[in-house]
Amino acid sequence: MSGRKRAAVLGHPIGHSRSPQLHRAAYDYLGFDCSYDAIDVTEEAAAGFADALRAQPEWNGLSVTMPLKAVLAAAVDRLDPLAEALGVLNTVTFEHRSGGAVLTGWNTDVTGLVNALRHAGAGEAPRGVILGAGGTACAAVAALARMGCTSVDVHARSFRGSGGTGGKADVAHVGERLGVQVNLRPWDEAAAACAAADVVLCTLPPRGADALAREFSALRAHRAGAVLLDAAYDPWPSAIAAAWEQAGGTIVPGLEMLLYQAVEQVRLFTGSAFRDEPAVINVMCDAVGLPRR
Repeated sequence: MSGRKRAAVLGHPIGHSRSPQLHRAAYDYLGFDCSYDAIDVTEEAAAGFADALRAQPEWNGLSVTMPLKAVLAAAVDRLDPLAEALGVLNTVTFEHRSGGAVLTGWNTDVTGLVNALRHAGAGEAPRGVILGAGGTACAAVAALARMGCTSVDVHARSFRGSGGTGGKADVAHVGERLGVQVNLRPWDEAAAACAAADVVLCTLPPRGADALAREFSALRAHRAGAVLLDAAYDPWPSAIAAAWEQAGGTIVPGLEMLLYQAVEQVRLFTGSAFRDEPAVINVMCDAVGLPRR
């Protein structure tokens, strides 16, 4: 296939996404001729939208964000083993054939979480707490498993229908598939759990933990050496991140996770054109104002 390729990030809403800046910077550095846009797609329209791209040979890849991670996992032709285990994806690649493209789903969120936490100094086998129970929470279970955790506490307001349309994203089932004990805990215990954890992964939408931040601050916990990653990066710092930092803990913006998962997406989208990973990471950092690695 010749000519300029296309890629995009899908979500609803999508105007806040920093993915275009990250991907465009990487493609420019690599000399990879591919556009990258942000497209607002609802859950109801997502499967049909992706299906319509099969006949368009210029399409090269999709990044997928909330709330589409579960519904598109059910709509692609195949999933890599990690995405299959999680029931959610955040990446789709295209293999164009004469009868139309074959769509493969991947999950690079797990690598993004692990690398962001390790960059912040998180140790092996931490006592881990996850806030929220949706698609990103499923990736968080897998990330903590990669870091050596055998048991994880998940606090959410509700555990029903956490995967959105399709219902595949289920933190308890993900734990079973990965050999991790997932303990479903009530939301009113979340502040105390944060005060005792080594690592907290907040997977809630923007401002979703604002009330929790006030409860946590009232505990006057000392969090030196503990790490909190908030997957929501706008606004930053979030209320929970500010409270955590005030308590002496290390905070990791969701932009760090976005960076590292995007590196893996760029690798998948560009194939043999990918080279010099440290330089790629640095130009992507420059694009969104993160410190160089």
